Amino acid sequence: MQQPTVKPQNPHFSSGPCSKRPGYNVAALQLDTLGRSHRSAIGKRALGLACSETARILGLPAGYRVAVVPASDTGAVEMALWSLLGPRGVDVLAWETFGATWVNDIVNQLRIPQVNQLHAPYGELPDLSRVNFDNDVVFTWNGTTSGVKVPNGDWIAADRAGLTICDATSAVFAMELPWDKLDVVTFSWQKVLGGEGGHGMLVLSPRAVARLESYTPPWPLPKIFRMTSGGKLLEGLFQGDTINTPSMLCVADYLDALAWVDSLGGVSATMARSEANLKIVADFVAANDWIFFLAKDPATRSNTSVCLTLNAADEQVKAMVRLIEAEGVAFDIGAYKDAPAGLRIWCGATVEASDLQALLPWLSWAYAQVTAR
Repeated sequence: MQQPTVKPQNPHFSSGPCSKRPGYNVAALQLDTLGRSHRSAIGKRALGLACSETARILGLPAGYRVAVVPASDTGAVEMALWSLLGPRGVDVLAWETFGATWVNDIVNQLRIPQVNQLHAPYGELPDLSRVNFDNDVVFTWNGTTSGVKVPNGDWIAADRAGLTICDATSAVFAMELPWDKLDVVTFSWQKVLGGEGGHGMLVLSPRAVARLESYTPPWPLPKIFRMTSGGKLLEGLFQGDTINTPSMLCVADYLDALAWVDSLGGVSATMARSEANLKIVADFVAANDWIFFLAKDPATRSNTSVCLTLNAADEQVKAMVRLIEAEGVAFDIGAYKDAPAGLRIWCGATVEASDLQALLPWLSWAYAQVTAR
């Protein structure tokens, strides 16, 4: 097969940290906060905007609170688990690596006595009808390492007694989330918005706040997890008064990403860009009999972290990834280390459709090269 001649202008297809937005230029960032205290008026204003603009652009319901917290999405999830779990049993769903991580934390670290684990292999979802909403429910919205998402929020009980705690790091700004059915949502800047790593976002519903103010966990809480004082919510945390020192450069970068979403027309536009990117890949898969979606059900296919399997041996797949990278066509598109061998191509809103279209013929070429050996 002849080698393609057109390469993607942007070869960054990593599933995290993800590609910067089109037209990104670090020199264009508003950097007047650099060298200033995050507790100064200018620092708190920028951090406050990170919270309030997130709420505005996402269209969060009244009473929902947003905070910038340490340690990326992982830190935000751990903060929620350690602060909120305990008074009820827990249903935890796992169908890929990060869901399995939360199972381990809940069972082996927090040692919650009543835990119902719902597992599914890579490419599938657990039986959502088995979830008990009298319990607290912990789940990922989109499995970043499997390319499998929940299809919608219809399975979540509106009259639930427990809390829903949703790791949505590769879903927020890319998928329709039923905010009124989600009590805790976590994400990081480095996914759909292509922001910088190290900081997490924590969204709390009024029901989650009520739990925080009425329940004290039996285990010690590290300082970076503490959201209450004297039984009352630390409201300043949700207005830009962070627990520890954030990178103001990363904050400026996040505000730039939010402004870009706004300029497109809001979150509906970023969702549409991502869905259009998924269709480009889906059309390619449909036209080739050697490549397949890891997600077996089209309704559960992720439109951000698109995971694909191939009619090839594991070493051939790895050789294909190396070949594509050596040509400067696409970086970091190998499957996650714990997932089945294959490709993982980020299709979030920061990826241009033209770059995806340029990439796909190279996949065919690379596959022909490695399978002919």
